[in-house]
Amino acid sequence: MSRLDRPYDVVLYGATGFVGTLTAEYLAAHAPEGLRWAIAGRDETKLRRLRERLPGGAAVGVLRADASEPAGLRELAGQARVVATTVGPYLRHGEELVAACADAGTDYLDLTGEPEFVDLMYVRHDARARETGARLVHACGFDSVPHDLGVYFTVRQLPRDVPLRVDGYVTADASFSGGTLASALDQFARGRQMLAAARDRARHEPRLHGRRVSAPAGLPRFAREVGAWAVPLPTIDPQIVSRSARALERYGPDFRYRHFAAVRHLPVALGGMAAVGATVAAAQLPPVRRRLSDRLRPGEGPDAQKRARSWFTVRFVGEGGGRRVYTEVAGGDPGYDETAKMFAEAALCLAFDDLPPVCGQVTTAQAMGDALTERLRAAGITFRVAARR
Repeated sequence: MSRLDRPYDVVLYGATGFVGTLTAEYLAAHAPEGLRWAIAGRDETKLRRLRERLPGGAAVGVLRADASEPAGLRELAGQARVVATTVGPYLRHGEELVAACADAGTDYLDLTGEPEFVDLMYVRHDARARETGARLVHACGFDSVPHDLGVYFTVRQLPRDVPLRVDGYVTADASFSGGTLASALDQFARGRQMLAAARDRARHEPRLHGRRVSAPAGLPRFAREVGAWAVPLPTIDPQIVSRSARALERYGPDFRYRHFAAVRHLPVALGGMAAVGATVAAAQLPPVRRRLSDRLRPGEGPDAQKRARSWFTVRFVGEGGGRRVYTEVAGGDPGYDETAKMFAEAALCLAFDDLPPVCGQVTTAQAMGDALTERLRAAGITFRVAARR
């Protein structure tokens, strides 16, 4: 079945989970006229209950599929132009759907923040996706859309064909869900495997010729440019940004990105670093890891009132060619309301917008840069130039 003949433009897999439900609600409220979409998961009863609550839900399809049943996932991928999945941790539950989409030529999106998973999927499925024309786009939520598109937006304010330096500073007031906690604990416990997957990817990736891209961790410091202590963030975001920079020559011949949390007070910064270190250490012990994970189970997350009070701001400082620019990406609750918005708009962007002719494993900036930026602006997420020098 050709892509255009498939019954659904978008299928949302994992729709009854915490972020999945928010994404389904966003799609139902903002679906363009004529959108053919479906919700999917392993529990058909829960899916039908969700459909009953959605505006215009009678037109929404319901598809049963289980991450442990590859045949069902292949059937799912064959019915959609775009599959967007919230089912994680992706290292445990994600590969069969990536494989199915790569084989079927179906565009794939997820919300992973797991570097090991992304690297493994590149090695195992990028080549097949290039053969079929599928676009495999990971990290399509708060990890890593504001950072990837924020750097892309910043680079476009700077001169061409010169070395560029961009630093990102993240400030947020928000809570996280059980699924986010489970993914983080899994990654903290798999340091050696994560490093091995990164090295294997490096052996398979084509080398850059005549250009250089780096994403060093940086050191904790007081950053006068934002008036806060800068603490390196151990997230997937710098890796996603560096892959966009490798793919797009607009990032210049020599590009560097560093990624920090911006913390106003030194004791808070020190406490945050200590807490992360303690969590990483605890994750190495399976009984402790299970106990931490049980405190907030997947499918659970902050209520609507708490999300309404949450917010995020990412400030970027870009330099090159004798110029400096300050930019900002900002929005509401980062982990859930805004993640659902980013995820849904990315799916619609892949389904309907005029985009660059790319395929294989690609980033949001590489696959959807300008189009997705404008969609998110229209949806209420700020992209702005704060100052130029």
